[in-house]
Amino acid sequence: MPSPENFVQDQIPRTSWHTVPTVLKTAYMAVDQLIKDTHFLHIESAQDNKGRLISYATDYFMAQAIENGAIDCDFRWKNYAKPTGRFLEMRFTHSTASISQVSNPRKQPRNVVFRENAKFSNQAAFAFPEIQEEQEITGLPHFLIVHGHQLLNFAHFGIPSASSKTEYSWLSPNLMKLPHATISDGPAPEDTDFNFDQLNLLKEDIDKLRNDYGEI
Repeated sequence: MPSPENFVQDQIPRTSWHTVPTVLKTAYMAVDQLIKDTHFLHIESAQDNKGRLISYATDYFMAQAIENGAIDCDFRWKNYAKPTGRFLEMRFTHSTASISQVSNPRKQPRNVVFRENAKFSNQAAFAFPEIQEEQEITGLPHFLIVHGHQLLNFAHFGIPSASSKTEYSWLSPNLMKLPHATISDGPAPEDTDFNFDQLNLLKEDIDKLRNDYGEI
């Protein structure tokens, strides 16, 4: 099986990673301006719930980035397991992703049903050291985009650990510290640890699952 890092890079190439901090910065700035211009958002109870506004703005600007082609994927608004609202699900060629605010970049977001279900798909898709037995893929692999709560000082792609409710099996470098995209005339450096055969086999398994069961 491919490593989680290689799989994420296949789904969203590194040349597109800089779009994520751009989207997040835009969202946070929009919320700050909205609060500044809206007097009733100055009260303490509203300040305590600033994270909700950030979540709405992040979803909006991420959807805009997808629609204008800055991020190559589709999206849909998916219902939570309990009827409490919907969340933005990013749909890549062979995976899905969701966005969450967290106070600690090394810890998963709080457990909700859709994330727990997604972790079961990840167990079979990736060769986690903690889960060695063969398992049948039952859904699309899922990864997270996590970012700072209240203060935008970090953002990461993360693959949740299959055996832990708090840890990650893989976490990207801090996307907020990425340099601006540059254009190179030469070929991209070769990743000698990248196993294309394993990656393609995983994608073939996912395609077979789609053919057998339709949209997943």
